Amino acid sequence: MSQSQILYEITDRVGVITLNRPDVMNAFGGTMREDLLNLLQQAEADKSVRCVVITGAGKAFCAGGDIASMAEMQAKNDGSAIPQRMKIGAQVVNLIRAMAKPVIAAVNGVAAGAGINLALACDMRLAAESARFSESFVKIALVPDWGGTYLLTQLVGTAKAMELMMTGDRIDATEAMRIGILNRVIPDSAFREEVMTFARQLASGPANTLAHIKRATYIGATETLADSLKYEEQAQEALFLADDAREGMRAFLEKRTAKFS
Repeated sequence: MSQSQILYEITDRVGVITLNRPDVMNAFGGTMREDLLNLLQQAEADKSVRCVVITGAGKAFCAGGDIASMAEMQAKNDGSAIPQRMKIGAQVVNLIRAMAKPVIAAVNGVAAGAGINLALACDMRLAAESARFSESFVKIALVPDWGGTYLLTQLVGTAKAMELMMTGDRIDATEAMRIGILNRVIPDSAFREEVMTFARQLASGPANTLAHIKRATYIGATETLADSLKYEEQAQEALFLADDAREGMRAFLEKRTAKFS
């Protein structure tokens, strides 16, 4: 793995993955897609990691694919790498969705192309005031990938998703918040600190409960009321006699902060 292109550190049970090609706005190049997948798999398997944050180095989150390298492929009339790149992107998106841990996109700057869709794949999105978003694929006559056609439509509805994907227009953090893409917009000066404060809050929560909430939320978004009710019953039964639920109720009655295992 090229450590210089993606960084990984664990702080207070939060695994922070940083895309690290600031000179090209953290555009995906080389083995970055594979490296990102590997780090997410590592974070998923590590029981000491209770929350994952994905962010970018410098002034951008991720500008998507490296267009210069794609133009070189076109010049050689060679599209042989495209299926594998699409496969890795799909694996990243599916892993984020399936992972039994909250995954936060900390959008510190521009998120375009595959970059915006990586952010959309995360469970929650916090953005700096200077962040900008664009489904820029149409500008180079390509279709959104990394699940963007599904993920954006889920969040903003068919008509708005169609507009953003067909125009490739850039929107700022305020507009992204208004249409439902973001959870929070944070001043640039306090961004890193507030992201980590939020991530630590999740990391200190009852891990199994958060995993069930994540799964239940996606069932609620994509399946039926009957499916949601069935899953809620199963989850509640599984959690009720567990140590975390006992500790939570004791802490409530004793008027103290719960300490979950």
